[in-house]
Amino acid sequence: MDGFCDGDMGAVHIGEQLHFRELLARFEEGKSFGLVAGFCADLLPPWAILLIGSSVGLVGYGTQWLVVSQRIAPPPLWQMTIAMCLGGNSTTWMNTACLLTCLRNFAGSRGTISGLMKGYIGLSTAIFTVLCSSLFTGNSSAFLLLLALLPFGVNAAAMIFMRPVPASTSAKEDKEEQTGFNIINIIAGALSFYLLAYSIGADFINSYPVANKIYAIGLAVFLGLPLVVPARLLLSDRSARRAARNAAESVSSAEENRVPLLKDAQASHSEAESQVEDSSGDGGCELTSTEGDDTKHKELKLGDDHTAWEALLTVDFWMLFVTFLCGIGTGITVMNNFGQIGQSLGTTDVAIFISFISIFGFYGRIAAGSVSEHYARKLALPRPFWMGLAKLLMICGYLYMGVGAPGSLYVGSIVVGAAYGVHITITVPTASEMFGLTSFGLIYNILVLNIPLGSFIFSGLLAGFLYDREAAKNASTGVPGFGQLLSKWLYADTPKTCFGAHCFGLLFNIMAVTCAFGLVLDIFLTLRLRPLYQSIRRKRNAITRVASGLRNGR
Repeated sequence: MDGFCDGDMGAVHIGEQLHFRELLARFEEGKSFGLVAGFCADLLPPWAILLIGSSVGLVGYGTQWLVVSQRIAPPPLWQMTIAMCLGGNSTTWMNTACLLTCLRNFAGSRGTISGLMKGYIGLSTAIFTVLCSSLFTGNSSAFLLLLALLPFGVNAAAMIFMRPVPASTSAKEDKEEQTGFNIINIIAGALSFYLLAYSIGADFINSYPVANKIYAIGLAVFLGLPLVVPARLLLSDRSARRAARNAAESVSSAEENRVPLLKDAQASHSEAESQVEDSSGDGGCELTSTEGDDTKHKELKLGDDHTAWEALLTVDFWMLFVTFLCGIGTGITVMNNFGQIGQSLGTTDVAIFISFISIFGFYGRIAAGSVSEHYARKLALPRPFWMGLAKLLMICGYLYMGVGAPGSLYVGSIVVGAAYGVHITITVPTASEMFGLTSFGLIYNILVLNIPLGSFIFSGLLAGFLYDREAAKNASTGVPGFGQLLSKWLYADTPKTCFGAHCFGLLFNIMAVTCAFGLVLDIFLTLRLRPLYQSIRRKRNAITRVASGLRNGR
């Protein structure tokens, strides 16, 4: 752990930089114990989940800081393992609490909100890389202290403000909501370019300590800019309340004035839902019957609130699970092995390609959320359509990289990064629309088990086996027969390196076939979910019309 942030990040050996990024990626994801966080998120309020996550991170990273800064003696290995596990998995509590609360608060904009949150998570690795190289060069213990204290402080503030609020119930509120999302999208896009500029000019920026500090200050400004959206809404809400109060004083009684605005909105939303319930129809897809002989027969449909167990008993859940595994598992394999992929194709420095994966992964997440939301509203187009389109691009990218064509590293980094981002974003609103939000915390964390599972299957097992096999062929020298066998025996315990397109050629072909299978599932899911999305569209439009009518009537 010593030297974690030592040296110039723009000049360090590529293996060390990739190792640093891998550690930060683990900090970003932390999915190993997500099931516990998901289960608790369905039972506890958001502030409690944030408190647990920030406390776990404080203990985990705080212990590592105490050890690295030599304030305590190194504990036994099993205790240090627990500390690292706690630190790495603290983020899953925070991610689950924030994602679940935002989906419930902005239920009509699930794709947009998922794209924004996943986009910022995708940039977090690059953000912490900049902070480490700008502020903590040569002081790894200070960086660990930052990981312990910064999330705890941010979550302490979020516990105060994060709470359920009524969803938008009118065209005006929905327009205001979309305006806020658009502002944050613009800020996030500018932040991505800012981080990309650092990746390109890291050597120059890191050579001047003052420039490093200025860049870090600029990054802090970018991270604080999204606060202008709630500030703007707070000011407009106060103005609206003041205008409503003045108007009400002249036309109504004082008792009527004391009715809270949010309560009135909630009443309008509930009243609207009750009026459109019959008109929305049974647009869902029938799954099972759930009542006994002498009880009322009730059908459980896609779109209804499912428990995690009820979702696991459906074929639809496992189709979504498998198609997500096909896309996310193959994508993470390329990211985990890009250093060796570049080396096999004759490129020693793949830092720029790693940056492309991160940046275009962000674009894929943001675009997938906004575009899928637009077409779900306008055309009732099911979101799995966009996962299928992403897999089609992945198939082309894998086949192109498999033959080692010119520019394949550029094509692969851009295509895989963007397509991976699409899968990360699209799965969240799709699952919530299929199985509801009541038990979504646990359902979501079951789905994201695909991240460590896909990494283990495709990257740890398949890629490692195929690469070692091709490397062993290169290491085998001598005439066929006894000489070749002797060569294999002599070099059995030495590290093997493979050069040429054949090193990963078979792996890319297998991953292309895997994505083709996932594409078939996406097509089936798109057709299967078409009635559900048509029903969601009809109900959303009906609620907006009725709620607007109720408010105009008042």
